Amino acid sequence: MTALTLSTAGAATLRADALVVGVAKGAKGPVVAPGAEAVDKAFDGKLANVLETLGACGAEGEVTKLPAPSGLKAPVVLAVGLGRAPERDGAYDAEALRRAAGSAARTLSGSKKAGFALPTESAEDAGAIAEGALLGAYAFTAYQGGEDRIAPKGAKNKGPKQPLAEVALLGAKPRDKAYKAAAERAVAVAEEINRARDLINTPPNDLYPESFAAVATAAGKEHGVKVQVLDEKALVKGGFGGLLGVGQGSTHGPRLVRLAYTHPKAEKTLALVGKGITYDSGGISLKPAGHNETMKCDMSGAAAVFATVVAASRLGLRVNVTGWLALAENMPSGNATRPGDVLRMYSGKTVEVLNTDAEGRLVLADALTRASEENPDAIVDVATLTGAMVLALGNRTFGVMSNDDAFRTSIHETAEEVGEASWPMPLPADLRKGMDSPTADIANMGERMGGGLVAGLFLKEFVGEGIAWAHLDIAGPAFHEGAPYGYTPKGGTGSSVRTLVRLAERTADGDLG
Repeated sequence: MTALTLSTAGAATLRADALVVGVAKGAKGPVVAPGAEAVDKAFDGKLANVLETLGACGAEGEVTKLPAPSGLKAPVVLAVGLGRAPERDGAYDAEALRRAAGSAARTLSGSKKAGFALPTESAEDAGAIAEGALLGAYAFTAYQGGEDRIAPKGAKNKGPKQPLAEVALLGAKPRDKAYKAAAERAVAVAEEINRARDLINTPPNDLYPESFAAVATAAGKEHGVKVQVLDEKALVKGGFGGLLGVGQGSTHGPRLVRLAYTHPKAEKTLALVGKGITYDSGGISLKPAGHNETMKCDMSGAAAVFATVVAASRLGLRVNVTGWLALAENMPSGNATRPGDVLRMYSGKTVEVLNTDAEGRLVLADALTRASEENPDAIVDVATLTGAMVLALGNRTFGVMSNDDAFRTSIHETAEEVGEASWPMPLPADLRKGMDSPTADIANMGERMGGGLVAGLFLKEFVGEGIAWAHLDIAGPAFHEGAPYGYTPKGGTGSSVRTLVRLAERTADGDLG
């Protein structure tokens, strides 16, 4: 993990591999952003002119490298675009700072140290820059750089380029309590998001329900989170038909993992439920060619829940947070659940399985019922649940559904606050009829049109009476297949962790929504 320091050095005197400065789009060309005054002075006040000559305009995501003039200790200046400059005396948007810092950190991979001299008018700005830089510096290298057995004798495998080793935040007032707290929060949240990313990126031959549960158990011991793992025998004894039905086609049995962070002065309890399909082949309803390659990411919801509970513990939030990881591997075999089978869920309801590729809702249903038994103040489930939600909202926005309009609005506002794109979605009552079954209490499929909403309506059936509940369908933003941008890497993203951590903070402050 990249180290973060709040530096007391000035931009001109900092010894580092590079200095990062901001440049924005002004009315008449690029404008050097606050924080870069010393760097601009070293360019004789002509940094903006130099950047414009090189074609820079300050657009978001734009990165321009310059050799540093003699007045700076660092050999390289990296100018990163912030987008449109704010109105006079206006502040830069936190998400713009976060993305700019992420772009800079990605560009500087392989470097030992970089000073970030971006606009820092408040502790919140410092936190956003720190968070963006730490997330942008992420790289998944666990399976790279191994021994090359056919390389010429004496040749060395250099391995992958390592992430930026240290981020030095300039202008961040290291002796100020608010700035120190913002930096500590950024480190905790970013490290847990990157832990979630690692899990999502881990190949499914190494990450399966049992090994995921082992990772959670080890992290629980390290961070003071109580962990309980229900294995196959316990799931059979408890009657968890959804988890067992999905997992029975695999040699890797299912698990239900309960994580519990408690605070002695907490007044509210927030329960989080995550879909943890460590690999989704579709089961007997096998996915077509071209749809299997990224299905290691189908446990992104469970990874987000796991990361959030650990982050809450590290931050010492005054709220109880319980996480439920519904873990299974969905595989086709002679023992797999068939379309037409009926499962008896943990709630006692029966479900006719019309499509074994609609498996996420089955494992979540069991976990939602179990979480409801503890009567939390609210439940939020997170899942890469439906392709329909990707069709509706694209690859960067997750959908929010709820049985409580105010709670749905609160989560949407929370996501926007931390820079995660989301959109409130309805739960139309007329779509429920499509899941009527002549054989069981409910079918796991309904109308094709509005399939993401149908899935939400299915989950709603398994939430305890009187409990505020929300469903986050992160199928779009959970796994990024394109080129990296801002602080978003290729592969697992850790989508929704920032929203859930902020929701836990708001709950601790008595603002559950």
